Amino acid sequence: MKTDPRAFVGAEPFYARFRPWYPDGLFTELADRFALDGTQRALDLGCGPGTVALPLAPLVSEVIAVDPAAGMLEEGRLLAAERGVGNVQWRHGDSAALLTMGLPPLDLCVMAKAFHWMNRDQVLADLDKLTAPGAGVVVVSAGPPGTTPLPAWAPVVAEVRAAYLGTARRAGRGFYPEPEEQFRDTLARSAFSQITTVSWDQPVVRSLEELIGLQFSNSYSTPAQLGNSRERFERDLRQALLDHDRAGRYEETIRTEALIATRP
Repeated sequence: MKTDPRAFVGAEPFYARFRPWYPDGLFTELADRFALDGTQRALDLGCGPGTVALPLAPLVSEVIAVDPAAGMLEEGRLLAAERGVGNVQWRHGDSAALLTMGLPPLDLCVMAKAFHWMNRDQVLADLDKLTAPGAGVVVVSAGPPGTTPLPAWAPVVAEVRAAYLGTARRAGRGFYPEPEEQFRDTLARSAFSQITTVSWDQPVVRSLEELIGLQFSNSYSTPAQLGNSRERFERDLRQALLDHDRAGRYEETIRTEALIATRP
């Protein structure tokens, strides 16, 4: 499956502002596991606004951050400038065309939530050709479905979203692609079949505005998906969430799981 660059149109600033950043422990783990000493070259494939690329950049000589959505890359460049990060190369491209990008040899490839949009078997086969012998592939996600319980506010959001967009999760001009198998199983039959799983749990408390902003960052409830209904959707969601919790404190435990895969 080819990544749909339209899936997050209009969501880019909300994604950059309201999506949670990954825990520091993830990058400590990568530094220890791959002996990152500022000399390696890493690929962040499906980089979004740099949620992985920016924290990874101080650990390597260069991060090549690739995404099919120009708006995400622009958000990444803005964040990099704000943070004084100058060793990220932002490149417009699709995971289906890895072998035609002229990429240099890679010591590490990290793919986060974008992995589920890709032709995963083909991407891993391509990375086998592009990476150095001791390189690794890391897939970062929330873990398999059901890994952590849904927060109490999730059904409230789902009900309002369904009233405007239906129960099927939309994405771009199509629908959100649910993976048919767990990422670990896909990795296990690739060249990178030696797999270690590491996870972290982060308690998060969001304000009402932060939780509403988070919904606009999702491929299935972007401002573009809502169109002229956006203001009414926001009004109804705000009221439903306040009815759920008048204090305006919306708690969640976020699970981050890293599948660290290397060649045997």
